Amino acid sequence: MRYFVQNSTDCRADTRRRRSLFLPAATALLVLAPALAHAQAKPAVEVSVTTDERRRGLSWSDGDASASASVDLQLTGLNAGARVTALRGSARHAGADMVTDLTLGTGFDQSGVRLNVSAIGHLFTGANDRMDYGEVAADASYTFGPLQVEAGANYAPSQRSIGGSNFYLFAGANAGIPATPFTVSASLGRSIGSDNGLRSDRLGPGGDYSDWRIGVDHVTGPLTVGLDYTATNLSDGMVDPIGDRRNSGKRLLARAQFSF
Repeated sequence: MRYFVQNSTDCRADTRRRRSLFLPAATALLVLAPALAHAQAKPAVEVSVTTDERRRGLSWSDGDASASASVDLQLTGLNAGARVTALRGSARHAGADMVTDLTLGTGFDQSGVRLNVSAIGHLFTGANDRMDYGEVAADASYTFGPLQVEAGANYAPSQRSIGGSNFYLFAGANAGIPATPFTVSASLGRSIGSDNGLRSDRLGPGGDYSDWRIGVDHVTGPLTVGLDYTATNLSDGMVDPIGDRRNSGKRLLARAQFSF
């Protein structure tokens, strides 16, 4: 019979690691707590799981399954939200276990078009280095019957954690299929970033690139299940490990979301 004894240094490291997993959730609660008292409606809460956490065609969870939880509040003239997502030791984010996305924005209607602007902070827990970064976003959407179209842009100013700046343009559409619980969607994006070192591969492996997605959702009350096919035009060229090129190509993923 073999026995394994974990030394005290490893125990302390594991304890710190477990504690660090709770920091994003605690941060989100502290940021949003004062807003709860001024919310105009009941907060919207969602929990979801996916076979791969993909953003802009790139995996944020090392190609593994991920879970997330989010809360959104409607304030006086403002929208506030927080989303906590498991990253599974993501190479793209220097081994981070979790990310908390904090959003504060506003929106208004103009001639049938919905316009939104927001600021977003991405806070990473468990990374081997400081990987947090922020960006601003703007988008416009228009609804015509069951069809909704949108277009927008996200801009992250030059930051050490992303190796410079990053500009992302996107457009998409979704439509409910009449008399069915199904919705189909599609989107296209283009990422343009400066190249100031290896960390620029984090959001743009090997340079500028395009991504696209086609998806279908089935909605039953508070439960939504869906499939997405995502892809990029990235080649198999060598990039720094933080670019995680092996998780930047074509992928079919499944997801489920429950809303409260």
